Amino acid sequence: MYRYHIYEQLKKFASADKNFHVPGHKGKGEFAKMFPAAKFDVTELSYSDNLFCPQGVIAAAQKDLAEITGAEKSYILTDGSTCGIFSMLYVLKKRGGKVIIPRNSHQSVWNACKILGLEPLPVRGKICEGVLLPPDCGEVERALDGADDIAGMLALSPDYYGNIAPISEYKQILGRRGKLLCVDGAHGAHLFNEGENGAYSGRYADMRVDGAHKSLSVLTQGALLSVYAAPLIADAGEALSVFRTTSPSYPIMASVEYGFKYLSNNPQAYFKAKAAAEEYKNNAKELCFYPSDDWTKLVWDLKPAGICADKALCELEKAGIYAELSDGRYIIFYLSPSTNASSLKKLLKAQKQVISLAKLADTYFERSALPETLRVCGYLAAAAAPCEAVELSAAEGRVCAVNAGVTPPCIPVICAGERISREVIQVLTNAKNTFGLTDGKVWAVKQ
Repeated sequence: MYRYHIYEQLKKFASADKNFHVPGHKGKGEFAKMFPAAKFDVTELSYSDNLFCPQGVIAAAQKDLAEITGAEKSYILTDGSTCGIFSMLYVLKKRGGKVIIPRNSHQSVWNACKILGLEPLPVRGKICEGVLLPPDCGEVERALDGADDIAGMLALSPDYYGNIAPISEYKQILGRRGKLLCVDGAHGAHLFNEGENGAYSGRYADMRVDGAHKSLSVLTQGALLSVYAAPLIADAGEALSVFRTTSPSYPIMASVEYGFKYLSNNPQAYFKAKAAAEEYKNNAKELCFYPSDDWTKLVWDLKPAGICADKALCELEKAGIYAELSDGRYIIFYLSPSTNASSLKKLLKAQKQVISLAKLADTYFERSALPETLRVCGYLAAAAAPCEAVELSAAEGRVCAVNAGVTPPCIPVICAGERISREVIQVLTNAKNTFGLTDGKVWAVKQ
């Protein structure tokens, strides 16, 4: 059984006088009543250890986490997966000027490439039921053949829809050429519990980031960066010293340790939740689902019912059900080892009520969540070029200068260096929440 080193230490000193060190709330007054975790919210002290040079409870926690994930070294992050993404790309930049990435990579990947001066070589998979799949091995091979100075690949697995990429095959292709494989596993921290036959990409990656808060019992922003190739440890440490906050949250740190160790100590909790999800599916035969590879991604397909997913989501929220997102066709529900059978029964009841509503009949219309785009120049070149804000309605045919997309899932619909199409304009115009636009305008390279 693993101990919860950080939590135990914070609890031991919870009543210590906090008057003379940061944070400013001092663990007192109305704040402490409103935010009970205030008693654990401390800074780098003699008893709490230091994330930048851990020698005490943080060091013990990270050692255990490396053992759990099979890594040479693991680093707790309180800045979300984004910090891990930037750190992995920092390590890759030391080994080449280009990196292969899936076209549906998170905006943080594109941002890191821009800041680090790393040219992304996007590879696009096939479309399955309106969802972009991970790129196949042939696409990766062609990218390697078509460019020099490639440091490696930053793969994505699983993605927002639960697609698992062929990570072991990627590793073989990249390994033969001496290239690194890093993995954005932000949506798959729970998969370490699947055993040797599971889909946890840490078995093949040189580096991997887990967005632990997305699928484990971890506070938001809690993540883990794991290094599997020992020669990369020094560079990873250097990268983290650049991108990691110097004021990390101790409650978040404690929760990251807890999230992984709880499942290691209580594996039955994981499989109980997974069984509940399977039972839910068995009881939902009249509903249609996207064939996700990951049981925690419950992707409800409203197209066969002729219902707009956005409208269905509004009805679900009236019943107290809040999903991760709707893309017009699918509503994605994010499950976790904390999901129980009773909550799934409530969900199924609400879903059945929604599809029976006459007012939702024939409201579905086809739209692409990620339309195919044409790249006309390099990403870095377009991002550095003089640009201007253009009304979306007048942007067709222009070359994008600043990524723009929909959040969630925070994936660019159009990237710098790609030509803006009518389909792209339609997606961005219809989206409720976007990024990269300014007052409804898109940034385009000046003509």
